[in-house]
Amino acid sequence: MAGSSVVAIVGAGRLGGALMSGLLRAGRTPSEVVAAERDPGRAAEITRQYGVEVVDPAAAAAKAGVIVLATKPQDMGAVLAQLGPHVAPGTLVVSVAAGITSAFVAERLAPGTPVVRVMTNTPLLVGEAMSAVCAGPGAGDEHVAAVEEMLRPVGRVVRVTEAQLDAVTALSGSGPAYFFYLIEAMIEGGVLLGLPRALAAELVVQTAAGSARMLAGSDPGSDPGSSADSGSGSPDGAGGAAAEHPSLLREAVTSPGGTTVAALRQLDRGGVRAAVLDAVEAAWARSRELGAS
Repeated sequence: MAGSSVVAIVGAGRLGGALMSGLLRAGRTPSEVVAAERDPGRAAEITRQYGVEVVDPAAAAAKAGVIVLATKPQDMGAVLAQLGPHVAPGTLVVSVAAGITSAFVAERLAPGTPVVRVMTNTPLLVGEAMSAVCAGPGAGDEHVAAVEEMLRPVGRVVRVTEAQLDAVTALSGSGPAYFFYLIEAMIEGGVLLGLPRALAAELVVQTAAGSARMLAGSDPGSDPGSSADSGSGSPDGAGGAAAEHPSLLREAVTSPGGTTVAALRQLDRGGVRAAVLDAVEAAWARSRELGAS
């Protein structure tokens, strides 16, 4: 990898800005980060808020040891044409653009330039990102490890194959929006029932945070039946719940003939589970379309 310790964020919109904020909160100094952003208003905001220098893509590429491509997928070809000739040998190029393959990036850079593809999400802003990384052309284990090290202070990181990244995009890349959508609807439900909006929001947001905390130590991918005895009945409800599958956590809230089972029955009548599956599949299909265009 190139000797410079500077990370260049090319495209400092919502996702690029979240990554920049996360890197700075994780201990990087503003002098170790440079941004390329074509919107003058956004560029001024970045400098004012973070103290980070904003330059054109070519200048950012020349300064950096690591270049993070966070532009919109449809702009990636033009951006690579602009900065490609200025990427120094050994510079690590990291793409976080949905749908853009590592081959697409590598073909527009000097032969041998290491490329790593990443799908992350906006909880970068609070140090709770879910990032998936894979090696592209020219990248070895040391390059993937360097990207993992860069991302680990701002959340969890997993390695995947590139063939899995469209599914990752649909699930965790777009995932925060699904949760926000549901939470927004639940808040509206509280208002419908006569609660002040601020109180409804407090109730729903804390319920979501607590539920996520209960899930954090569990293994959602395991067989639900295999964990039935793993801590259930513990006097510490949170401790027992954290080892359980989501379906068991749901069942623990669902008393026979109670309010929750009535609500879940209505969700099933509305086809909510099928709609979620369709939504994730639609996001996957769109990610593949972006990569093919």
